[in-house]
Amino acid sequence: MGESQRVRDIMASSLTTLPRESSLLDAAITMRRSSVRHLPVVDGEKLVGIITERDVQRCAPSLLSPITQEEYNATFENTPIERVMFRSPVTVTPDTTVRDAVLLMLDRKVGCLPVVEGERLVGILTRSDLLNLLMSSLPAPAAPSA
Repeated sequence: MGESQRVRDIMASSLTTLPRESSLLDAAITMRRSSVRHLPVVDGEKLVGIITERDVQRCAPSLLSPITQEEYNATFENTPIERVMFRSPVTVTPDTTVRDAVLLMLDRKVGCLPVVEGERLVGILTRSDLLNLLMSSLPAPAAPSA
């Protein structure tokens, strides 16, 4: 992990996103199908927000409350993600150093950083990407001696 390593070297550029017109149900289904915990919300290619798995869970009605399955489902279907997404996510550029990105994630207590060029979303950097980078830099375990 050199000092000059950039976000572009480790970010995911194959993205799962949601259009801003989506519902909370769309977010929940997309997260489950794609096995992602962070979804950038876009207007075309422009980043307009981010919604996380935690946001979806926070907005779900309590299963202990006296509501029907239909009412529970309706909450997801009728809640626009624009009501619950974070509108001004902390972002980085592809040229941001990995060190600066890590410091930003620690300082802001976020699990991902959308990567933008201008207003155009070009990637996402997650804690998993950083853990994979760390793992690749660790020495392989020694073989057991016979």
